[in-house]
Amino acid sequence: MKKLLLSMAAVALLFTACDDDKSASIEQSKVDMNDFYVYTDANDDVASKSANDKGNKKSCSSMSVLNRQLDANPGLERKMYNIELHTRQFIAGKGKPPGSGGSGTGGGDTDVDILPIQDNLGIINIPVYVHIVYPNANSISDSRVSEQMSVLNADFKNTNTGLLPSGTTFANDATNAEFSFSLAGTIRHDDPKSSWGTNDAVKVAYPPITPETHLNIWVCEIGGGILGYAQFPGGNASTDGIVLGGAYFGNTGGVYGAGRTATHEVGHYLNLRHIWGDGRCNRDDFVADTPLAGASNGGCPSFPSVSCKTADMTMNYMDYTYDNCMYMFTDGQRNRMRAIFAQGGSRAGMLN
Repeated sequence: MKKLLLSMAAVALLFTACDDDKSASIEQSKVDMNDFYVYTDANDDVASKSANDKGNKKSCSSMSVLNRQLDANPGLERKMYNIELHTRQFIAGKGKPPGSGGSGTGGGDTDVDILPIQDNLGIINIPVYVHIVYPNANSISDSRVSEQMSVLNADFKNTNTGLLPSGTTFANDATNAEFSFSLAGTIRHDDPKSSWGTNDAVKVAYPPITPETHLNIWVCEIGGGILGYAQFPGGNASTDGIVLGGAYFGNTGGVYGAGRTATHEVGHYLNLRHIWGDGRCNRDDFVADTPLAGASNGGCPSFPSVSCKTADMTMNYMDYTYDNCMYMFTDGQRNRMRAIFAQGGSRAGMLN
C-alpha cells in the first residue's frame, strides 16, 4: 500500500512539474509582436536625403537593401519574424523589465531605464575577415584595418557617459555591450571595377569566408554617396556581412572619417534598426530605452533635438550624425544584440 501511495505521489508530482513547465513555456511565449514590421520607408528617406539635406547626413543603405531582399525572397519576412520572436522571448525570459525611469528637463526628454540582462554569455568575441576590393588593394593599408578594429572594440565597450550633454538622463542608458572583435585575416583583391553599388555584387565576386562563424567586411568603392550597408540576421549566408566605402574605413579624417560607419553597420548586422525606426513617430526600433524619433538626425546637433515630443538620442550609433558626435549604445540595444547569440539565436553558431 505504501509503495502504491508513493507511486501515485510521484505521478502527481510529475504531472504538476509538467504543468509548471507548460505554464512557464506558455508564459514565455506571450510576447507582443503586434508592432513588428520589416518593410520600411527607407527608399523615401534616401530620396529625401538627396533632395533636402545638403549632404549633412550619413547615407546608409541597409534598410533599402533589406527591402530589396524581402522582395526577392518571400520566406525572409517569416524568418525575420521568428528571429524577432526569439529575441523578445529571450529578453523577457531573463526577467529584466524596464526599471524606474525619470523625466529629464531637456525639451521633453523622457527616459525609460532598461536593465542589462544577465545572459551568461560573457564577452562575445566576433572574428572578422576584411576583404579589400580596389584597383590597388594595397591602397587600404594594414594600419587602416588595425584602426578600424580598434574603433569597433572601443565603441562596443565604452559607455562614454562623460561626453553626454547636460540636461539628459541618457547616462542611465549608455552601456558596455560586451563585444570584442578580432582580425581573422585581410584578403586583398586587385579589381579595376570603379563602383560596386548596393546589390551585393562585391560579395558575389568575392564570397564571404565561413559567414556562419565570422563577420565578413568588404571595403570597396560603393558609389552614389553611400557610406555603407549591412545584412540583417536571417538573410542569405552567401551575402552575409557588411560593406563599407573605403573613405569611411578606419581613421581617414572628415566628418565621417572616424570609423563609426563600421560601428553603425555592425549594429545592423547584430539586429539593430535605425534609432528612428525608418518611419515617422509611429515606427519604433524595438528598443524601449531609445526615444521615438520622427526622422534621422544629421550633422552635430545641439541638445535637445526634439521630435515626437521627446528629445532625440542623436548621439546613438544608430542615428546619422557625424562620427565624432555619436558615442553610445543603450542597455536595450545591448540586450537585443546579445540575444541573437543565445541558444536558438540566429548567430549562436558564432560562439562555437
